[in-house]
Amino acid sequence: MPEKTPQQLYGLIGRVLGHSFSQDYFNQKFNSEHINARYINFELADIGEFNELLAQYPALHGLNVTIPYKEQVIGYMDEMDPVASRIGAVNVIKFIGKGASLRLKGYNSDVIGFSDSIAPMLNDKCRKALVLGTGGAAKAITVGLNDLGVSTLSVSRTARPGVITYADITPEIIDEHKVIVNTTPLGMYPHVDESPDIPYELLTPEHLCYDLIYNPDVTQFLKRSAEFGAETKNGLEMLLLQAFASWRIWNE
Repeated sequence: MPEKTPQQLYGLIGRVLGHSFSQDYFNQKFNSEHINARYINFELADIGEFNELLAQYPALHGLNVTIPYKEQVIGYMDEMDPVASRIGAVNVIKFIGKGASLRLKGYNSDVIGFSDSIAPMLNDKCRKALVLGTGGAAKAITVGLNDLGVSTLSVSRTARPGVITYADITPEIIDEHKVIVNTTPLGMYPHVDESPDIPYELLTPEHLCYDLIYNPDVTQFLKRSAEFGAETKNGLEMLLLQAFASWRIWNE
């Protein structure tokens, strides 16, 4: 009787993962395609627990990374994909080799998923975008938009060079920036009544408002944007596309 292939493990690291889509998605994929693998959510209170996780689960073949570790995990990488280096954030870790020779390579599939999702929606008026938030996801979205020919202006609660605050958003800025992307967790389940503090009443049917959040399907950000005629889209397609990219990276 041939020896059974050991089960491969994949997973997601983050601080709070109750909202995560990845575990159900990948386990359903493994089941339907008869792949001997399992996907686990690993909640880490601190990124310092990362090496302990690797030691505890030697069958790991790949990881996804989410809030708040997309930037902090870079220090644990042996190698970085050029796109991930440019973005400064990692959300896919490829395991190369095993045991003492194991090497970890960081990738970013957020930029792939986002770019492929939003590109068909852009038109000639979509030349400037407001990116709400400045975390790891925002960095990927900024690179994706720039590569699609859209210049970006970052918005955060704290002003710094190249970043304005929500209070700094003027009618002129809203008029110039026809694309608005929410990369913050505001509005994510269970805090569904929250939304970024932008002047929604200044939005028009020429605006495209994109929310990386996918739970709930329609966030307050999208609902309030749509009330003033803006085209809207949530992050579900981006999530699916980046999951496809993750699997390709792990197995290429």
